[in-house]
Amino acid sequence: MPHIIAPSLLSADFANLQAAVELVDHSAAPWLHLDVMDGVFVPNISFGPPVIKAIRKHTKKVFDVHLMIVEPQKYIEDFRAAGTDRLTVHIEACTHLHRTVQAIKKAGMRAGVALNPHTPVGTLEDIIGDIDLVCLMSVNPGFGGQSFIPNTYRKIMALRELISTRGAHCLIEIDGGVGPDNAAELVGHGADVLVAGNSVFNTADPVAAIAGLNAA
Repeated sequence: MPHIIAPSLLSADFANLQAAVELVDHSAAPWLHLDVMDGVFVPNISFGPPVIKAIRKHTKKVFDVHLMIVEPQKYIEDFRAAGTDRLTVHIEACTHLHRTVQAIKKAGMRAGVALNPHTPVGTLEDIIGDIDLVCLMSVNPGFGGQSFIPNTYRKIMALRELISTRGAHCLIEIDGGVGPDNAAELVGHGADVLVAGNSVFNTADPVAAIAGLNAA
């Protein structure tokens, strides 16, 4: 299966989100990555369900929503109603992860689990068969424009081994510091989805940047 490019709206111009969404809608990227931050789980605040609902009508792309918030289980229905297709929660933020994953699926969305850079892949051992996506953070979450953490390559290989051993069928998503200099290597190591923020929206031609990452 070809890898998926998911441009991150966190790096777009917040004063003109409609234009950014429509740009992605006319690009080769099938997903739009939406980072939701609460200023508690991570040291930044972004946007929530009202903004997602407002931009939903401007694109038919898959909304890949990444919750970097505490107690994400309280807001599952809010994000579904806003138009979310895939909802990812952090393992570090979920006391009852299995219950949260099942609630996401019951709401009609695909369920993902994200791991911070310090969290071992082995923590997914008892949930890997129940989820649709694993998001490996390749930077410390909270801000765009950070440098890629090289240890991510090792984690991708370990995760690919876990998925294979357990007969699971989830996608591997890489989020943070992704660009033209490492996209091909990430895909070569086993990544399925590449989240790209600054390497798309901070270029002169974002559509061409997406096409370049798509060809990696």
